[in-house]
Amino acid sequence: MALDLTDLEKIDRIVRNAVKDALDTELASDEPVELGGRWEGGKVEIWPRDVSLGAKEIPIDVFFHKIVMLRDRLRVLEQQINGHAKLSDEDKVHLQQYVTRCYGSLTTFNALFKRREDHFKGTGGGKDD
Repeated sequence: MALDLTDLEKIDRIVRNAVKDALDTELASDEPVELGGRWEGGKVEIWPRDVSLGAKEIPIDVFFHKIVMLRDRLRVLEQQINGHAKLSDEDKVHLQQYVTRCYGSLTTFNALFKRREDHFKGTGGGKDD
């Protein structure tokens, strides 16, 4: 199949479909995200300034599950942005930068993940990225 480079709409559609297929494959991974072994059975404690009020305890596996769900929802948001028909390329880039910054803000939680490939990745420019 020869492509006429003047047919930018067709090229754009082919590229978008290729990216969408790649994202769908990545997002559909059945491989579970695992909590690092040293954290299993642990808990997160949140203390108010007034310690007489007591701490809030959350099982770390519940906390970790919420972080993984947030990461998965950010990935879906990225896919939605990249595949949106009415957004201009400039709008997509602008929104994608916000998503990337969100990943960067969440890099603090990478210590909880068993595998490095499951980590949040930001832009690499900041303290938390």
